[in-house]
Amino acid sequence: MHTQTVSRTEWLKARLALLDAEKELTRRSDKLAAERQALPRVRIDKEYSFDTEAGKATLKDLFGGRSQLMIYHFMFGPDYTAGCPSCSSIADGYNGIFVHLQNHDVAFWTVSRAPLEKLLGYRKRMGWTFPWASAFATDFNADFNVYFTEEQQRHGGIEYNYRREPAMDLPKRGEPLVGETMRQWTKGEEGPVAQTAATTGTDVATFTRERPGVSAFVLENGVVYHAYSGFARGLDGLWGMYQWLDRAPKGRNEDGFWWRRHDEYGK
Repeated sequence: MHTQTVSRTEWLKARLALLDAEKELTRRSDKLAAERQALPRVRIDKEYSFDTEAGKATLKDLFGGRSQLMIYHFMFGPDYTAGCPSCSSIADGYNGIFVHLQNHDVAFWTVSRAPLEKLLGYRKRMGWTFPWASAFATDFNADFNVYFTEEQQRHGGIEYNYRREPAMDLPKRGEPLVGETMRQWTKGEEGPVAQTAATTGTDVATFTRERPGVSAFVLENGVVYHAYSGFARGLDGLWGMYQWLDRAPKGRNEDGFWWRRHDEYGK
C-alpha cells in the first residue's frame, strides 16, 4: 500500500476529515455499548462445577462477592498440549487489566475445558496471573456455545456466533482431516487453521471443537443471570494487538497465520 506525499497543511486537512469519521464511530460505539447493556437477561438455575486453585466452585462462587462476572472462553481442550495462540495473544492483553475490572465490581475469569493442572502449567509458562478455571467436569462450555462434539461436526449441529454451520467432512478416526471446515478454510494440512491446530498438538477437527468467546453475567438477589455473549469477530475489540495495528501505517497487513505465543518469537 502506498499513499501520496503531501504538505503538512494538506495532511492536516485530510486528518481533520478522518477525525470527523473517528468521532462518529466513537459515538456509535457508545450507543452500541448502551444497547449491549440493555439486552434482556436469562436466569441461570443450572448448577455448574468448576475446578479452581481454591477447589470446586459454582458459577455464583466465581463472582467473589461482586455483582458482575466476565468470562473469557479460552480455546484449550483436554487434548491440547498448549493453548490456542490466538487466545494466548488476547490473554496477553487482559492479563494486565483484569485487576482493574476486579476492583470495579467486575469479577474476571478465564475458563477452558482442559484439566486445571494443564491450564495452570501453561499459565506459568506464559507468565500470566489471571484466575483460570477448568470446566472439564461440567457442560458449561457446551451450554454457552464454545464447545461442540464430533457428532455435531459430522451432522451440522454446530451453532456458533448465532449461525448454524454446515457439517464438516470428517475422516474416520485416525485419518487426517481433508475436508473444509465451518468457514471454507483451506483444505489439507497447509491452511492457517491446520497450522494453528498443530501448535496446540491437535488436528483441525479436534482444535475447532473448542471456540473462543466472552460471556457476561450479573448477580442480583442471589440469582445469576446471563447478560451477554460475543464470539468470533465480536472479540476483535478485546484483541489488544489489533487495536494498535489498526492505527499503524500498514494496518493489519496480514497474510495467513503470522502471530505466535509471546515466548516463541525469534525461535
